[in-house]
Amino acid sequence: MDNHLLNGLKVIDCATVIAAPAAAVMLADFGADVIKIEQPGAGDMLRILADIPTTPDAQTNWFWQLDGRNKKSLALDLKDPAGIEVLQRLIVQADVFITNHPYPVRNALGITYEDVKALNESIIYASLTAYGEQGPERDRKGFDQLAYWARSGLMELMREPQTLPTQGLPGMGDHPTAVALFAGIMTALLKRERSGEGSFVHTSLLANGLWSAAGIAQGAMAGGDMAAYRETNRVNAAMLRPYRTADERWLQLNMVRDESLFAMTLAALDALDLLTDPRFETAEKAWQNRAALGDCLQSIIGEKSAEHWLQKFTEFDVPVNLVARIEDTLSDPQIQQNQMTVPPPEDMQLPQLIRHPVNVSSAPQVPPARAPELGEHADEILLSLGYSKAEIDQLRTSGII
Repeated sequence: MDNHLLNGLKVIDCATVIAAPAAAVMLADFGADVIKIEQPGAGDMLRILADIPTTPDAQTNWFWQLDGRNKKSLALDLKDPAGIEVLQRLIVQADVFITNHPYPVRNALGITYEDVKALNESIIYASLTAYGEQGPERDRKGFDQLAYWARSGLMELMREPQTLPTQGLPGMGDHPTAVALFAGIMTALLKRERSGEGSFVHTSLLANGLWSAAGIAQGAMAGGDMAAYRETNRVNAAMLRPYRTADERWLQLNMVRDESLFAMTLAALDALDLLTDPRFETAEKAWQNRAALGDCLQSIIGEKSAEHWLQKFTEFDVPVNLVARIEDTLSDPQIQQNQMTVPPPEDMQLPQLIRHPVNVSSAPQVPPARAPELGEHADEILLSLGYSKAEIDQLRTSGII
């Protein structure tokens, strides 16, 4: 007997690209039966993201496998009344309905919360928007680099002084936002278990970007002097700048937070003489002359390899990290031993698959299964809804599926 936590839970993934579909992946990983609705012909844009120039070129459709796994696919023309009828039959049987379609599309298709609730009062309706459920930007389309990264203020904050704002990575805001949407769905499922009531669950890319920036944004909202903040941070503290080693790697020292650790850092660098340098002999002077102090440290660190310095810092028990390259994660034992990645089945054509970060000891996850071909499960799904083989053939001939 299947003992996965969400076994028997029926989920409709009526969403596109990354954030909302990734939340559906998380439900599927805990055992839910997830049906992904895609447009006939092209399918979800997620299917082509591995081919765009701003992602690594590989021999497999790795992006689709990452966020399309453990689902069933139904290609369905929702612009046709017959396609909407199929979706409505699914909704009647479903526990969770996930969508990120802009509101004008939801209104046109009849898949707003009010529409869906009229068909199934106990359903959990999970809505993802770019900018929130209310306000003048409610209907705006947006991707995570726009709404999560740029619109929240993160993009402007996360850059070196006097440099251009840094562009985000594909999916960088989508995957954290997926965790928030998953959390909302699970909270609503708990409420339904206790009360029998369905719920409207929602989050947005902007809300999650603002939450990520909250360590600074809350200070601004408290009336903090942001001009002074920017001026102060125009020059990094000596422990808050990265240091380049002789072999072109980078070290991060920003956990060196007190005088004792600072002294041990200098000892590891064989630079205790800096403690008596008039420019740095007090904490106040070291702060005032932080650019010069950082330059002194860089001149020393730049003479040896990262491996050399990491060994030295370990000997002196100084908490320094190597700034990893993403390639390093492929063989990182910490990642592997904590199963942050797992070996997928051969038909996924990936050596390792990244797992989502939610782990529950008493709720094991299902093994990863390859992402479906477009419309692969149409017959299975429609037969379960009561369609005859002849009716399915007619839907296929008409291009509805």
